[in-house]
Amino acid sequence: NSRGTSYLLKDSIPITEFSASGPFEGHDLLRRGFTSVKNELLPSHPLELSEKNFQLNQDKTNFATLRNIQGLHAPLKLQMEFRAVKQVQRLPFLHSSNIALDTLRGNDECIGFEDILNDPSQSEVMGEPHMMMEYKLGLL
Repeated sequence: NSRGTSYLLKDSIPITEFSASGPFEGHDLLRRGFTSVKNELLPSHPLELSEKNFQLNQDKTNFATLRNIQGLHAPLKLQMEFRAVKQVQRLPFLHSSNIALDTLRGNDECIGFEDILNDPSQSEVMGEPHMMMEYKLGLL
């Protein structure tokens, strides 16, 4: 994922926590697909691991280059700005575009796969706002 949107979903409650769990619960084929032990053990393609870590590797390379050119203060300042921008988000049940983070990374003018076909990890199912807020605050 070129935008690194995994941090958007870390505070949301997975859909499976709303469903009843127990020995009689069936496997949801529409949401999870067919089960395969081989897919859980090995990546489906040799480049899959590289693509998962693309943004992290790109950030490391950019910080190393910035450090060599401008000194140690430049990547530290940029990392501090990244952390500050990542903390500002909407409520857990609302989608956040993170335009400030995209601007810092230089992705605000880029059109990617997730812009046209959307990120598959973001489902259209909206949870109950009160439960999601209680979960984020640690009350559940």
